[in-house]
Amino acid sequence: MVSMTGGCLCGQVRYTVTAEPIGSGLCHCRDCQRYTGSAFEAVMSFPTSSVSLQGELKTFDMPGGSGQVVHRKFCPNCGSGVVVEADRRPGQTLVMVGTLDDPTVFVPAIELFCDDAQPWIQDGSKRQRFAKMPT
Repeated sequence: MVSMTGGCLCGQVRYTVTAEPIGSGLCHCRDCQRYTGSAFEAVMSFPTSSVSLQGELKTFDMPGGSGQVVHRKFCPNCGSGVVVEADRRPGQTLVMVGTLDDPTVFVPAIELFCDDAQPWIQDGSKRQRFAKMPT
């Protein structure tokens, strides 16, 4: 059986997942951009019964692109988004990939709301890249 662990930035929230992912993807919608403070949200979906959370989470609820409610759960101390649940997908929990202890297991299968994707995500430019913060 597969086992993955993760948690928030400050470590007050931890989780263990004991199932293979149902799906994985990137969401480019404006809500996910605002929630993550980034250009997209990277998630892996698991059966809710396989996700064991330790620590307190706060929840922010709002309608998603389907019109049904999305429950974004985050650490009340550091603000890290940890998991998302959506009324549209009962019995599934979306784990925020950046919170995984080993995010290299993530392979996105789909991308959603690509019409909202920032134009510089795949603009084909040759950006200067750095292995670490340049001095």
